[in-house]
Amino acid sequence: MYSLVSMPIFLGDVSLSPDPSLLPGGSALQTLTNGIGGWALIITLAGLLIGAATWALGSHSQNYQQAVSGRRTVVVSGAAALIVGAAPSLVNFFFHLGQGVH
Repeated sequence: MYSLVSMPIFLGDVSLSPDPSLLPGGSALQTLTNGIGGWALIITLAGLLIGAATWALGSHSQNYQQAVSGRRTVVVSGAAALIVGAAPSLVNFFFHLGQGVH
């Protein structure tokens, strides 16, 4: 009986090279992902505009809670747009970082 430490590894080497065009529907999935990214940017733009208006109204009317809420909405919407824009680069960065692990 083998222990886990002394068990020989009988697995062969595997590799991974992602290519969405190799499966049926790969281009449709890419188009769907691009559409979701577009919707996400539209929603962040709406949040940014609503937050800016809330911030301005709260500041103008001396309503501290409304101004803070608007400011937070602006910051969160900006961060969301940053993440949506950087998402492909972040995924690629971590994928390539993972490929470097040996």
